[in-house]
Amino acid sequence: MAEPTVLLPEAAVAERVEALARAIAPRTDDDTVAVCLLTGGLWFCADLMRALARLGRHVRFDALWLASYGDARASLGRCEVRADLQRPLNGRQALIVDDVFDTGLSLSEAVRLVHDAGARDVLCAVFARKPWPTPRAMEPDFVGWEAPARFLVGYGMDNAGAYRGLPYIGALD
Repeated sequence: MAEPTVLLPEAAVAERVEALARAIAPRTDDDTVAVCLLTGGLWFCADLMRALARLGRHVRFDALWLASYGDARASLGRCEVRADLQRPLNGRQALIVDDVFDTGLSLSEAVRLVHDAGARDVLCAVFARKPWPTPRAMEPDFVGWEAPARFLVGYGMDNAGAYRGLPYIGALD
C-alpha cells in the first residue's frame, strides 16, 4: 500500500480536538447525547468525548451507522442506515459527531434521524470540512479543520477500509 502524504500531523489533530471541545462545552450539558456517525466518526468522537470530560462536561454516547460511500472514493448519492440509535433522544440535545463533511448527505440524514428520535436541539461537529463546488443543504456548527479537496485517510477516514487507524490525516492522491 502507498504511504499517504501527511497533511495534518497527530499533534495538530490533538490540538484541534481540544480547541473544539473548548468551543462545544459551553453549548452542551451533561444530558447532551453525542451521536457518533459510524464508522469514520468513531476516532474523533472518542477523542472529543474525552476532551469534553477533561473540561467537566460528561456527555452521553450513542451511535448511528450510516453508509454513503461503501468502498468507493465518491459518494453513492444515497445514505443507507445500517444501525439506528440505541435509545430515544426525547427532549435531549444531540451532538452529531463525524469525521469528514463533504457532500453533506450523511450529516443531513443524521440530523433528520436524530430529530425523528425526539431530540429537542441538534448540534453538529465534524473534524474535517472539505470544499464543495455547490451549496450544501446544511453546514456543521463546529469544524476542526478546513481540509483541502483531496482524498483523505487516517483518523477514521479510509480507503476501502484501509488507513482508518492512522493517528494523522493524510492524502492518497
